[in-house]
Amino acid sequence: MVNLGYWDPNADDDTEPAASAPAGSTAEPVAESRESVTAEPAEPDAEPAEEPEEPEAAGDPDSSEAPQESAHGAEKSPVKIPAGGPSTAPSVAVDAEAEFSKVEAIPGGVKSAIEAILAVAEAPVSVRELSAALIVSERAVEHALDQLYREYNGEESGYGEDENRVAPEPRGFQLRRIAGGWKLYARDDFAPWVARFVTRSKSATLSKPAYETLAVIAYRQPVTRAMVASIRGVNADAAIRQLLQRQLIREAGREAGTGATLYETTELLLAKLGLNSLEELPALAPFLPDDTEAAVLAEGND
Repeated sequence: MVNLGYWDPNADDDTEPAASAPAGSTAEPVAESRESVTAEPAEPDAEPAEEPEEPEAAGDPDSSEAPQESAHGAEKSPVKIPAGGPSTAPSVAVDAEAEFSKVEAIPGGVKSAIEAILAVAEAPVSVRELSAALIVSERAVEHALDQLYREYNGEESGYGEDENRVAPEPRGFQLRRIAGGWKLYARDDFAPWVARFVTRSKSATLSKPAYETLAVIAYRQPVTRAMVASIRGVNADAAIRQLLQRQLIREAGREAGTGATLYETTELLLAKLGLNSLEELPALAPFLPDDTEAAVLAEGND
């Protein structure tokens, strides 16, 4: 029997779930969902092994990065930039020393490097200074100096154990220990030729006072300083000193009575002027006003 228009209060509980359920739904999904809900508590039994791993995996990046950073920082910690700034960092000095420490790899090594330094040094150079400049031990410097000393003197240097080795001839220069250091000097045997070269190779010209003093000495020799000063009217000490250094004049004894030093010209002056003797000096008259030569000569005699 069909009930039309009659509302059963108890039917509301039975039909409302069906009405609220979507179309095409059945009771089986509900049952399955209930089974899944009831089955879910069993999953935690299988997941406990994974759950501890997840916190560890989440914490691994933090825990692993910290040791890496500390280890990385430990590598950089020895490098400390001074307060002066990056330009004074130790790494720069290390690089420079590494570059200069290659002197032993250059042909000739320490020995040739010492020769190069001594060739330009104006004062004696100590073993300590050579060691610091070449960045080698003082023992290596002393060994090289001993080799150079023997080689320059024509002796066996001790290196190269060759029985057929012939001792070299002495060099024109020698190595001397002076004032706690080492310096190159011309060998004494060649002093006359060295002196001749030095005096002939003077490129600087004489000063005007020196020329005037030289002329007075050349025409009035031998003369004293007082005679030259009397003729020139000024002190001639500096000019005479310059002429002596150039070896254009020399001492020629003492004046009788006063004991003053006499000066005369040297053969070097004749060589520079292209003259054989003083008699070939040109006369003063053409270069002086009338009566000047006689006055000058007379003043010199006084």
